[in-house]
Amino acid sequence: MTVESQQYIFDTFNKANQGHIFKYYNDLNTDEQVQFLNQLASIENPSKLVSTVTDAIKYSSSNSSSKNFTQLPNEQTASTLDLDPNTSQHWSELGFKAIADGEVAVLLMAGGQGTRLGSSDPKGCYDVSLPSHKPLFQIQAEKVLKIQHLAQNKLKLAKLPQIMWYIMTSGPTRKSTEKFFIQHNYFGLDSNQVIFFNQGTLPCFDLSGEKVLLQSKHAICESPDGNGGLYKALLNNGILEDMINKNIKHIHMYCVDNALVKVADPLFLGFAIDREFDLATKVVRKRDANESVGLIVLNDDTKRPCVIEYSEISQELAEKKDPQDDSKLFLRAANIVNHYYSVDFLAKMIPQWISSQEYLPFHIANKKIPAIDLKTDQFYKPETPNGIKLEQFIFDVFTSVELSKFGCLEVDRADEFSPLKNADGAKNDTPTSCRQDYLKRGTNWVKENGGHVDEGAYVEVDPMSSYDGEGLEFVKGKTFANGDIV
Repeated sequence: MTVESQQYIFDTFNKANQGHIFKYYNDLNTDEQVQFLNQLASIENPSKLVSTVTDAIKYSSSNSSSKNFTQLPNEQTASTLDLDPNTSQHWSELGFKAIADGEVAVLLMAGGQGTRLGSSDPKGCYDVSLPSHKPLFQIQAEKVLKIQHLAQNKLKLAKLPQIMWYIMTSGPTRKSTEKFFIQHNYFGLDSNQVIFFNQGTLPCFDLSGEKVLLQSKHAICESPDGNGGLYKALLNNGILEDMINKNIKHIHMYCVDNALVKVADPLFLGFAIDREFDLATKVVRKRDANESVGLIVLNDDTKRPCVIEYSEISQELAEKKDPQDDSKLFLRAANIVNHYYSVDFLAKMIPQWISSQEYLPFHIANKKIPAIDLKTDQFYKPETPNGIKLEQFIFDVFTSVELSKFGCLEVDRADEFSPLKNADGAKNDTPTSCRQDYLKRGTNWVKENGGHVDEGAYVEVDPMSSYDGEGLEFVKGKTFANGDIV
């Protein structure tokens, strides 16, 4: 780093009223100084960042309850719970054709650590104690492998088609995630079809939003930039360019912690391809009026799709029944962060999204952030929130999508959604609930194909045996005990 570039860093941070971060600079050795300046150099405009924090604080306190939220129009929606067989087959065929043509990529959000699970490993490495003891990464990798074989067989291809798997990690999970895949020989996939890249980070501020916190005397505090950082990461890491060069047209994106995810789901892909959507999302039906979930809705003022938090609607609207069917809630499309993207759409929109807070505003979270106390010069771990973490939300860009180009597919929660969030002992979304949901689904598949399962028993269906309940004719007439693997 040149003397001029070093001075530029000093000047820009001092201009942004962040001179306090250099308090210990002259006490550092040369390596520590270089490391510190390299970290700061990644922040292009400190003054703009500070104003961004101010805007984020204002945004977080704004009241959106005055907006008018309603259902998406029927033309933009469908449900697998009552889908006619012909449409289901048509969409699946379109999805398989796209896979066979090499036009499909899978995009995995895997930046989270399993801290709430009591694990220091990435969530994808977690074993929910299935009979096979396969971790989430393995289950999902084998789903990719299985769907490739199904596409090959359905389209009678001489060569196995390949689905590119792009895995977004974070600084804390990158190294251990790659190591895990290498140790397990990529779970049967070709190593060339798996590409890892990191999401970005953002500095942490004090509660006023005015001062960057120091993690040590030669490093500022940083945290991952939220799932909305995906878009910038796709651009900055050359992932979007790689997709375009590989002639990929369709992306299925999901989060690693969903134990029941249908990776590269051909029906979902076909739904989006058939309707020519730029962006589509899977949802599950909200359990009850008080379930704490975000909802996919229409902003009736702007006529654009959006996601709202459960806290953003009145109790009256939360409890409102569907006029067409009073057994259903009026607003019931629960967001599960499971999306389809057209690559052409991303190529057009990502530069706009990341250059304007209109589409990707920053949200703030008050957190307990270990930091250097500038008064005592000591590192401390606070017992109460002492700072702000910034993050962006992946779904905030939904408002930029024309309504006619946005789709919403309702799926059965029991078939497709069981997130791993909390350690056992919590109310829901635990290793035990994920294991039970996974085994219940497999057991139902076995029974539907004529297999007999002992009373009260549950069996595991291996991903390589069946992707979605197909190909299990061999279980007919056989009896299975608890813990059997099919």
